[in-house]
Formats: sequence, C-alpha cells, structure tokens
Amino acid sequence: MNGVISKLEIYDLATSSHKIVKEFPYLIEAPNWSPDGKWFVFNSNGRLYRLAVDGKSEPELIESGIAQKCNNDHVISSDGKHIAVSHHTAEDGNSRIYVLPFEGGDAKCVTPNGPSYLHGWSPDMKSMAYCAFRGNAHVVHTMNLESGIETAHTLGVEGLSDGPEYSPEGKYIWFNWVKTGLMQVWRMRADGSEQTQMTFDEDLNSWFPHISPDSKWVVFVAYHKGDLKPDEHLPNKNVVLRLMPAEGGVPKTIVELFGGQGTINVNSWSPDSKQFAYVSYELKK
Repeated sequence: MNGVISKLEIYDLATSSHKIVKEFPYLIEAPNWSPDGKWFVFNSNGRLYRLAVDGKSEPELIESGIAQKCNNDHVISSDGKHIAVSHHTAEDGNSRIYVLPFEGGDAKCVTPNGPSYLHGWSPDMKSMAYCAFRGNAHVVHTMNLESGIETAHTLGVEGLSDGPEYSPEGKYIWFNWVKTGLMQVWRMRADGSEQTQMTFDEDLNSWFPHISPDSKWVVFVAYHKGDLKPDEHLPNKNVVLRLMPAEGGVPKTIVELFGGQGTINVNSWSPDSKQFAYVSYELKK
C-alpha cells in the first residue's frame, strides 16, 4: 500500500500531451471520469473516492455500505447516478459486483456468484459485462439485470478473456483474450456473436480496451512480451498506452510509463472524448 507514489494523469488527444493532475503518496487505481465531467472516481485501500477533475481539492470518500474491500473494477452508470463496483465479500473473499448511489450509500449485490470482475455497464443500464470464474472457465459473461440471468460468451477456448466493455451505442462489447497466444484486443456483438480479433501485435500483451464516448477511439494498456505471462496483468511494470481507431487499424503507442495493474483498468474517457485519465507509478526509495 505505501510502497508507491501514484500520479493521476490526463492525456490530451489534440495536443498529444499528458499532465499530472494530482500526486498521491500511496496507491490509487483505475480512475473513472464521471459523465458530467466533474469528477474522477478511483479506488484505494478497498474504498472508493471521488476527486474534482482540477485536482485542487482532497479526495472525498464515497460511502459504500458493506462494500469496503473494493478492487479496481468499477464503472459509473451512463446517467451518472450510480456506481457499480467489484467487492471482495466476507463469506469467501471472492469478488462480486455491487451497485450503490454515486453520492454514496448502501451497496446492493448484483452477482450472487463469484468471482465476478466488473468492466462494462450497457448504456441503457439493463446489462452488465464482466469476467467471471465459473469452475475452470475464466471467461467474459453478461447479465440481464432484470432477470439476473448470466450468459458466458467466450467458452470453448483455453485461456483467459477479460475486460469486457460496451461500446457507447451498446452495439459491441470490446474485451481482451489470450486465444491466439498473446493477449490481444477483441470485439464482439453485445449478444456474443461475431467475435473478431482487433489487434495483432507480436511483441505486446494488450489489456482493457476503452472506447471513447464518440465511438471513434479505443485506448488500452500493453505489456511487453516476456515481462510476464500473457494472461497476467501485474503492477510495477514498464508498459505502454496504445490508441487505435474504433473501426480497426494499426494501434500507435502514445505514452510509455511505469505501471500496469491499476493504470487504466476501467473506462476513463472524458465525456467530450478529448482526454482520458490514467495512473502512473513510482516506487518509493
């Protein structure tokens, strides 16, 4: 917890530049950018916090009821009224998805089965997408929130699939999959059909694709081949942030940094699609 310095940063697409918003003498992870553009939401030491986007104030604790062992998988609803978070429950320590008011309050369990790691909430707020461990299968699932029925979409292939996120219009789910050897970015329709590989790098393992609100861009974090196993996403590694057109194309590296786990696990685009947030780290000496 106290072994790193965390730097909450913003990358600006128009200027191809990045700046530090606020520095923390402890671990923070996975910023979301609120739909109204006013807040960052991140996790630290099991709790959720919000920070004004200018970084001039101190973080505010978001009360979350029983959900006090939150990890870096949290998403804000499209209307900005709720936060869904993955919380490690007391009964078995497994991650399950909970929903609470954006302003804070009691957390309600969504996925009775665990482990479940949230990554996507459909724009109509009727479904969620997450990585679920069920038996020996570690695959992308979706759940209809009205019926509570969950569906596995990437079964039948050895290897982890993770990071599922809905496109802004709800047509697609983007995710990462180790199906072809290295971890690559994939896309499928929201019903699980038309699973399509979108990156083909031979020297990188790519994780957590995030689609801009205008549906034009996808940003993701990539580890260098050989630094870890393809199905691992570890902290404290030299990684890169990559940007690619959402219709497909060759990604380009836009930031090199020290980070990995916690850097950009969840969608952190600004509402106007001009910037996104992420966390870089520095080990304390």
